[in-house]
Amino acid sequence: MHLRHLASHADYAACVALQREVWGASFDDCVPASILKVSQRIGGIAAGAFDDAGQLLGFVFGMTGVEDGTPVHWSDMLGVRAAARDLGIGRRLKEFQRGELLARGVTTMYWTYDPLVARNAHLNFNRLGVEAVEYVRDMYGDPTSDLHRGVGTDRLVVRWNMAPGAPRPAPLPPPEQLAPTPTITPAAGSVGGAPRPGVEARAIAALDGRPPVVRVEVPPDVAAVQDRSLAEAAAWRAWTRPAFTEGLRRGYRIAGFYRDDASGRCFYVLALDRSSSQ
Repeated sequence: MHLRHLASHADYAACVALQREVWGASFDDCVPASILKVSQRIGGIAAGAFDDAGQLLGFVFGMTGVEDGTPVHWSDMLGVRAAARDLGIGRRLKEFQRGELLARGVTTMYWTYDPLVARNAHLNFNRLGVEAVEYVRDMYGDPTSDLHRGVGTDRLVVRWNMAPGAPRPAPLPPPEQLAPTPTITPAAGSVGGAPRPGVEARAIAALDGRPPVVRVEVPPDVAAVQDRSLAEAAAWRAWTRPAFTEGLRRGYRIAGFYRDDASGRCFYVLALDRSSSQ
């Protein structure tokens, strides 16, 4: 596998085609070849992972701007061909992006992802060590991609401090120590249909009393849930949305993400910032 900047008309066309393959033919937010090309002239990055035959396996695209007088990068899209997933390509693309940005003096990168996607949560928190800074409801409006069916476009905004020697998040305690903590999870049988009245109040009840640590459960494979039942997928969103929004508002931070190997269940771990008065 070879990582490099997109540089030819064939590269740009392959990237547009891969966007359609990953997000679906109905996706109307594809980055066109012209933007992939010209963005690189002003600090943007459009790079791909290619196999020995020259086939594009995955790509990353982002733009560089200024926040409070400091250069920052917004990583807008990362996609990997279905047959090439779980090979570490996404991580390698992010590391390539990081190396290019550090060479230009940019040490902060932002991007968004759907918190229901456990694979991305694992990459972001466990491999890269990001910090979640905001939960945005319907960030991209009405969904036009098959990936968003039933769950909309709620997103976590994450920040990656890429500077050499930047502090890494503290490792989580073993799962057996986390299991007794309050857990925001759908009640038995409640994810089999449409969201029910009172979901928001029940979902955030675990935050009452300000426990130091709270878990928020997400499905191990939300795509499989969507294939099985869009109503069930919507119910997962209905449970987790108030947990994240209210948790962040009350001074909790996302301390990490883990999969319990014994049960196969996946959890975010929210830790209370004791300096918060909310």
